[in-house]
Amino acid sequence: MPELPEVAAALRRIRPALLARRIRRVEPRHPAFAAALPAGHRRRVAGRRIVRLERRGKYQLLHLDDGSTLLVHFRMTGDWRALPPAMPLPPHTRLVIHTDADTRVAFVDPRALGTVTYHASDAPPQLALGPEPLARGFTPAVLAAALATTRSAIKPALLDQRIVAGLGNIYAAEACWHAALAPQRVASALPPESITALVAAIKQVLRQAPAQRYQDQQGHDLWQVYDREGLPCTRCGTRVARVTQSGRSTYWCPGCQR
Repeated sequence: MPELPEVAAALRRIRPALLARRIRRVEPRHPAFAAALPAGHRRRVAGRRIVRLERRGKYQLLHLDDGSTLLVHFRMTGDWRALPPAMPLPPHTRLVIHTDADTRVAFVDPRALGTVTYHASDAPPQLALGPEPLARGFTPAVLAAALATTRSAIKPALLDQRIVAGLGNIYAAEACWHAALAPQRVASALPPESITALVAAIKQVLRQAPAQRYQDQQGHDLWQVYDREGLPCTRCGTRVARVTQSGRSTYWCPGCQR
């Protein structure tokens, strides 16, 4: 699933094509997208101007000039493509936004699990999200308070979007490595110094993250532990291990994440 850096990068790519543009029409090209954004909602969107594009966690919000919102979630394989007028639609295009500048923005999603939904001005999206990890307000004290009653291990806890918004499997594992913190540690039992190190590590890995999707990367040089099972840890040389936590693979170094 795309994580915060990838979702943010996708929003930056489409901002020039959508910001201040008027929507001529929204064209679903898959039954699931037509069901999520029915004809009545598409009619309400037509003619509206996009006044702001915002990211919250892994969500994207396209704010319209009447106060309504299009809420976008990539799920597993969704992504945006901004297209000039003559370019054919990419394979797996599930929805197209047509603008008054004759540009098109295509929602491309091989697995068709993403969502685009409409929310009127008097019913804005209700997102149960924790703080943004790169915001100034995301501090060790804030994270400690969120983890105080969490009985799960720290790495699965970081995937809970109510604790911190936007983290996923890759950057949670990478942050634990940078903080030299075993991912199996009980979240609520972490001492203050570990939480301080973890907050710094989360900010570090997100700021250094590439903009490309994980499946577009070549090799393992971008990650310290993620997807490096059996390879030597770049810090201590111990072979990276993999365990399953809450149904997800967790990569970690048994040598220096104690």
